[in-house]
Amino acid sequence: MPRRPRVSAPGLPLHLVQRGNDRQCCFRSDADCFRYLSMLRRAASLTGCVLHAYVLMSNHVHLLLTPQTAGAASRLMQHLGRRYVRYFNDAHVRSGTLWEGRFHASLVGDDAYVLACYRYIELNPVRAGMGDHPARYRWSSYACNALGMRAGEVVPHATYIALGPDASARQQRYVSFVESTMPEGQIGEIRRSLQRQRPLTKAKNGSESGVRVLLPSAKGL
Repeated sequence: MPRRPRVSAPGLPLHLVQRGNDRQCCFRSDADCFRYLSMLRRAASLTGCVLHAYVLMSNHVHLLLTPQTAGAASRLMQHLGRRYVRYFNDAHVRSGTLWEGRFHASLVGDDAYVLACYRYIELNPVRAGMGDHPARYRWSSYACNALGMRAGEVVPHATYIALGPDASARQQRYVSFVESTMPEGQIGEIRRSLQRQRPLTKAKNGSESGVRVLLPSAKGL
């Protein structure tokens, strides 16, 4: 069966996931995570991709990024994958493949869904039982997007910037959004879009094939 072509467009965000082969561990130490993020920062710069959110789990990675040119996301993942595998094999005295074939990607075709992907990605450790709050997990972009910690690899998307007039207001509103209950339906739709590599967007008839996102009120900020 031929591979399903990936849907991608310069200037539109993509939600990507890459898993370890046979669910094997891809990050065994803090040093591995530091190295991956360093390589990710360089690869994004070289290939023209803007990273908005990420999480490094033990056996997979989620990224939300915007490619600036056609094919940029694929070039980033190829560049990053090859170099990280070489590092990982040398560091842990092993050989062979690390990643499970091609990465999966879903185009986020409507700005209303961008923050849903931010939240889905940064809540991954909570759903996996690795902590009761995303702030307690070190290897995600939550500290940057919610707490204002600087991270050279993370650039806010325009939808995030629209949350408030300044950084403090945006962070407060974003924290409220992440801490609000994420409906199971949203989680399922995002997962299906990734698995099928289909856009997370509104259908042509006006119905939603993706998720409905209710932004937190700006009152009280």
